[in-house]
Amino acid sequence: MKHPSTRGTINLEQATILDHKACGGDQYLLRLHAPETAKAALAGHFVHLRCDDSLPMRRPMSIMRAHQQQGWIDIMYKTHGRGTRLLARRQTDEQLSIIGPIGVAFRQNAYRKRPLLIGGGAGIPPMIFLSEHIRHGTAEISPFVIMGSEVPFPFQPVPSQIMMAGIPDGCIAAMPLLEDWGITSRLSSLQGYPGCYDGYVTDLARAWLDNIDIREHQNIEIFSCGPTPMLKAVAALAAEYDLPCQVSLEEYMACALGGCAACAVRVKTDQGIAMKRVCVDGPVFEAATVFPR
Repeated sequence: MKHPSTRGTINLEQATILDHKACGGDQYLLRLHAPETAKAALAGHFVHLRCDDSLPMRRPMSIMRAHQQQGWIDIMYKTHGRGTRLLARRQTDEQLSIIGPIGVAFRQNAYRKRPLLIGGGAGIPPMIFLSEHIRHGTAEISPFVIMGSEVPFPFQPVPSQIMMAGIPDGCIAAMPLLEDWGITSRLSSLQGYPGCYDGYVTDLARAWLDNIDIREHQNIEIFSCGPTPMLKAVAALAAEYDLPCQVSLEEYMACALGGCAACAVRVKTDQGIAMKRVCVDGPVFEAATVFPR
């Protein structure tokens, strides 16, 4: 299956900070005026961002939202090193050098009726982007978004007013933005957060799949982004229930343009196992090709 790629359309752009706010749990929401990047951005793409002029190495950041007409992109990130700590100090109206959009995006059309989007930690932002894209398509497509985190969520969860068959009792916490869009979402954590499912995202997905009519499985496909152990579990779940599944990998990157191959992973192809670069050959892959059973 061919995925949308940005090869030949990557921009080097001076982006202006429009808004930058702390969201709890050492997480931040950054809005940048970057019209060239916004024009080409799709769910699953990322930018390579210079956090500070004192640091030559850039950091890859997933795009959470993009508005083509207004020319902005949103990035949500968590501080975990010197680069992101310096980025957290940057103020409105300052400029950041970005390269983007980069990579192979999630499939953009021909969805099944009930896409299941699963995001964990730093993998939550691409799921928001993808759910917004699906929302702007046909009303017959109704995504279900599951998000997991072991630190406070970068938003204030709300009790969902959107009911859906198969969701375990007491699992009512949702993301307010998705709630406003009319998209069903539920949150999962092992930290005992109110209204969240007590378990992993795959545990919640399994509970839902087992509680709905098995004939509904033909309407479901999975899209996921998060840490590697989570993606392995998602891929195994998809294989067990015979569901199509695309995953976006998280890997350390140096150049993010395919030159250094520092992010290469083993991928199953028709010609056998090959080394593919997550930055330009991904980050989105068919789950079965990177996590074969």
